[in-house]
Amino acid sequence: MGEIVRDFYDDLAGSYRLMFEDWDASVARQASILGPLLERACGAPGTVRILDCACGIGTQALGLAKLGFHVAGSDLSPVAIAEARAEASRRGLDLPLYAADMRRLDSFPEAGFDAVICMDNALPHLPGGEVLAEAAAQMRAKLRPGGTFMASIRDYDRLIRERPMVQGPALYSDAGMRRIVFQVWDWIGERRYRFHLYITRETPEGWRTLHGVSEYHPVLREELTSILESTGFVHVRWLMPAESGFYQPLVLCVAPG
Repeated sequence: MGEIVRDFYDDLAGSYRLMFEDWDASVARQASILGPLLERACGAPGTVRILDCACGIGTQALGLAKLGFHVAGSDLSPVAIAEARAEASRRGLDLPLYAADMRRLDSFPEAGFDAVICMDNALPHLPGGEVLAEAAAQMRAKLRPGGTFMASIRDYDRLIRERPMVQGPALYSDAGMRRIVFQVWDWIGERRYRFHLYITRETPEGWRTLHGVSEYHPVLREELTSILESTGFVHVRWLMPAESGFYQPLVLCVAPG
């Protein structure tokens, strides 16, 4: 995925929670949406093994594990993995976690998962169809026959047309201390943008700002469908937020039996 992406998440790991108004509440809310989808696709939580291959600090993995799914996680950022391990320990969850690039999941020691998930717009960090297909093949190889792949991406069918330059700002408060979160997007050609994340916090010593930079390569839903099908996945379908309740479009498909 490149050093710019890994460095961004390494630097952000300790502050990632601050992007959310209430990260713990978001963990629970996302699990309440994704859990039933996975249960319908794969079976009851206690019988289902899930690999979250872009788990970050555990936004989806922790909530799904709390629901009873057997979850393992991997992420490009070893610093994020360390944060996820600390969060899992704090919650008393058994959550195997490893640092691994989603394009190199053969380094991950387990296989035969009932589901592989890749959430929070992680796939578009990859630069183009050939690299996306490489990652999709790695994810398929981690699934049992008939297993489910699920991912979420931003609504790039709309965003590529609109080319927004700013996301946010959002104003939050922690114990009376204000926090502002926003992004600036610098578009580079038609299918790439560099985003600047700013988290500005009010502290007893004054205002402090965290700034991080990374890149995305937008992909249309039809294009991602074609990539997944070319990798061998079948029954590709999309769920939009109005249908799923999740904050981004979701794609689900099946590894052939």
